[in-house]
Amino acid sequence: MNRDIQRFKQYQYDVLIVGGGINGAAIAHMSALNGLKVALLEKGDFASGTSSKSTKLIHGGLRYLENLELGLVRESLRERAVQLKSAPHLVHPLKFIIPVYDSDKRPLWMMKLGVGLYDLLSGKYVIERHRALGADEICRLIPGIKRQGLLGGIMYTDAQMNDARLCLENVLSAAEKGAHVANYAKVNSFIREDGKTVGAHARDELTQKPFEVRARKIVCAVGPWTNLLMKDERGLSPSPVRPTKGIHIICKGRVCEHAVLISTQKDQRVFFIIPWMGNSLIGTTDTDFAGDPDHVKVEQEDIDYLIAEAKRVFPDANFNQDQIMASFAGLRPLISEPGAPARVSRKHVIKQSYSGLIYVMGGKYTTYRKIAEDVLRRLTDQPLVNTRESFPVYGSGSLREDVNALGQEYQIDPVIIRGLVDFYGIRVRDILNLTKTQPALKAPICSCCSVILAQIVYAIETEMARTVDDVATRRLLIGYQSCATGECRRTIRSALAKAGH
Repeated sequence: MNRDIQRFKQYQYDVLIVGGGINGAAIAHMSALNGLKVALLEKGDFASGTSSKSTKLIHGGLRYLENLELGLVRESLRERAVQLKSAPHLVHPLKFIIPVYDSDKRPLWMMKLGVGLYDLLSGKYVIERHRALGADEICRLIPGIKRQGLLGGIMYTDAQMNDARLCLENVLSAAEKGAHVANYAKVNSFIREDGKTVGAHARDELTQKPFEVRARKIVCAVGPWTNLLMKDERGLSPSPVRPTKGIHIICKGRVCEHAVLISTQKDQRVFFIIPWMGNSLIGTTDTDFAGDPDHVKVEQEDIDYLIAEAKRVFPDANFNQDQIMASFAGLRPLISEPGAPARVSRKHVIKQSYSGLIYVMGGKYTTYRKIAEDVLRRLTDQPLVNTRESFPVYGSGSLREDVNALGQEYQIDPVIIRGLVDFYGIRVRDILNLTKTQPALKAPICSCCSVILAQIVYAIETEMARTVDDVATRRLLIGYQSCATGECRRTIRSALAKAGH
């Protein structure tokens, strides 16, 4: 994809979107789909903030039923169905087990009632109806779970996603439809004429060169950075967004093949232990954050909290510091309201400032398509392209070729081809074709993973990766795995240098 900063100076855009997380990416995608002339600027890499720091779930939000947010849950469940249909290579059904103990605040009957209501709100979009589990069956399905005090539980189905790539593929879809997009392009201030915002002063963070972008309307989808961006706006609350921090840890090995939802003893929240990339993703926390969003980090007390709660239910599991392969922290940009962070609504709000800036606040990853649609109704009076049943992204579609046939055609192990399909969907041939002209690109980048050199080249040339973390953490996800030699990052660094980055 072309990252030509100079072209931004040459256009009068219909809409400038500030922020390349999932909401900004989807708004750019949907705007371009509807024929608008679109610019998208992200100060870091696409999805480098909140949008790659999630629990990797597309879900209705079972726990929101406690807050009686039935409308939000119903909307989320409907959007879950859209994502399962739209991006089958990135969004997959995942079964969850809820074990219930005699010491839990939420009794077994309440959990059964809640999951039953969850299925009811899903309506025709239900993936698979829940079923009750006895204590013995739970112990069989989840080896090592504590048996003492276990009353039984429930199994239900939600969905798991690749969050960073889902965001990226919305960006790539926007660019494919004519949008001008750039990462590492920071908006420093806005251009105002006669009291109205008509553009932005920005800087290319890679070259440090300033540039201007002018647009008829400007959308700020910057998540936890909202309060900072609107500090010079009059007529709005100085802190309309309440950032709360969520951290996750990744431990070696899988607890079981299903995800586990656990009620905590310390503060009666819920958290997850989820199979992810052959290991266990554990999270999340939910605490208020008052610092600089650019410097959110994992604290030891956050790790201790998750390990203690996980070991309470899995007393013999080896959850300890030595087993933690990676950890990450992100901020939820919630709407400011009183109450404990875990009980603050995940609804979204769209607000226009006195100068015409449109701010997108709150929301949850699952409802990103709906958020984009609501913003588009602010941007244009024209009828919108219908995306309520399907909102395909860059790699969406049905792959007609069998992976074995592709493996034979390109002389690549079908197991590697299967992994490529899971990442790139129908764009898999884009990567494979690189190996036809350069057979050396078939080689794995390191003994620790099945990633091949062609994927690094593709990440740089097509997916606008500019740093080692862009490639390792957000394009390929190997940044969350252990590598004893460090060869992965050395190979990526070498490829970036060869490309002039």
